[in-house]
Amino acid sequence: MGFDVKLLGELEFTVDGTSITPTAAKPRQLLAMLTLNAGTTVSVSALMAEVWNEGPPRSATATLHTYIGKLRKSLRSAMRRSQADAERVLVTEPAGYRLVLPPGSLDTEEYHRHAVIGRHAADAGDYLTATRSLGTALALWRGPALADTAPGPNMLADIVALEETRLADLDLRIGADLQLGRHGRLLGELAGLCARYPTSENFCAKYMLALYRSGRQGRALEVFHLLRKTMVDQLGVDPPACVQRLHSAVLRGDSAVADPYFQTENRLAVGAAG
Repeated sequence: MGFDVKLLGELEFTVDGTSITPTAAKPRQLLAMLTLNAGTTVSVSALMAEVWNEGPPRSATATLHTYIGKLRKSLRSAMRRSQADAERVLVTEPAGYRLVLPPGSLDTEEYHRHAVIGRHAADAGDYLTATRSLGTALALWRGPALADTAPGPNMLADIVALEETRLADLDLRIGADLQLGRHGRLLGELAGLCARYPTSENFCAKYMLALYRSGRQGRALEVFHLLRKTMVDQLGVDPPACVQRLHSAVLRGDSAVADPYFQTENRLAVGAAG
């Protein structure tokens, strides 16, 4: 029996190739909450707060039990097993419900497995393994996490944490590519990231490095000035000192910046782990 559960994009929950993902918004939200917390008991109160963020109606407890019953029915049908088997996957606990999945069922598990290898490789200076492993991990993302599910307060925190992890791993992978001298192939990706995250010092610093190493000193300086203006306008602060030092080095045409192993004082520009 094979479970294939995807959270890194739209919610997809399949058992032996049969989808049991609810089409209705609230049951899908319930399944997403249980899946994000697979292996852990989620209390009834937490589930109701998630599904009825605006405040549960009087019928919420009964409706929640109905949703759980329908999920178990879908599980039983897809598994071609008994009700008891379905209840061992979606377990009723004294305090709530627990979803039990076989190891390796979740795309988040696969993501973290590859990402950990990549992070350790970056720490060890093995940038080729780092960029390959982190690239494999990042390729599992099919869009924003749970893109088709309206999150309540608890699930929103988990989604934000996943996104922050993705951005940190993306930053690290780009840093590894810079260490490998792949600045030319990064230009388009970094241009898009700077447009999407205009106050990100990390992405903008890396874009400046990639541009400078590609013989585009003037454009690298433009990126810095745009970053500074955006940060001042939106956040009321200047770029950090390390990025300003990078700007000064680019401005004077410091040959050290062209070295793939160049680092600003706090290693921001190349995104090495630390």
